[in-house]
Amino acid sequence: MAANSTREPGRIKQLFQLYKMTAERDKAAAPIAIGSAIAALAVVLIFGLWSANGNIFGIIAWFVAALMVSVLLGLILMSRRAEKVAYSNLEGKSGAVGAIMDNLLRRGWSGAQMPVAINPRGGEAVYRLSGPAGVVLIAEGTRSVVSRLIESEKDKLKKAVSGVPVQVIWVCGDANSTSLGDIRSVLYKFPKALNRAELSQVNKRLSTLRLNLPIPKGIDPSRLPRAPRR
Repeated sequence: MAANSTREPGRIKQLFQLYKMTAERDKAAAPIAIGSAIAALAVVLIFGLWSANGNIFGIIAWFVAALMVSVLLGLILMSRRAEKVAYSNLEGKSGAVGAIMDNLLRRGWSGAQMPVAINPRGGEAVYRLSGPAGVVLIAEGTRSVVSRLIESEKDKLKKAVSGVPVQVIWVCGDANSTSLGDIRSVLYKFPKALNRAELSQVNKRLSTLRLNLPIPKGIDPSRLPRAPRR
């Protein structure tokens, strides 16, 4: 049987394509990453040569360490710039929050890429996460429309998880909204309200609030470009 010619590119090739796209759209990304990597290489190597005191094995070890540190630093900086480029490309699109959901689900947080409530006409949507701070609803779309969806979800949560804090992050594109790139930092700043046992009970109750909603055209996050994971 012939090999599948449509096979997805490997991990290294995907990273290369991602960094190439980032360099094209963010002209400062490559110079910053390369300059920082060279600076790190020089600093670590100079310190290594000084501390090795002429020992050839020590010099080789420090050279390898300096090379690894410089490459790692360059990759980290390029990844952060790539994430910003990806977020800017997603900003304002329906389903954008779902497309970056994988990046949000850390430090005990859980949720789904698909919204728990939607407006089929305009594409406004509400996403739900649960974690140490309680339940967080992320409102995406026109504020006047998505506000009604938020209130409806709050009413459901009052019955399902009474007493659990419910926070709202607004991604509406207006002056009082949170940008895609800032959702994670806002999420992690909410005060802790639940321990692991309490969170487990909350998640069990939330699992009973399953909805079977039609997903309007253009809101499927699986069709959007993905934000790179760090």
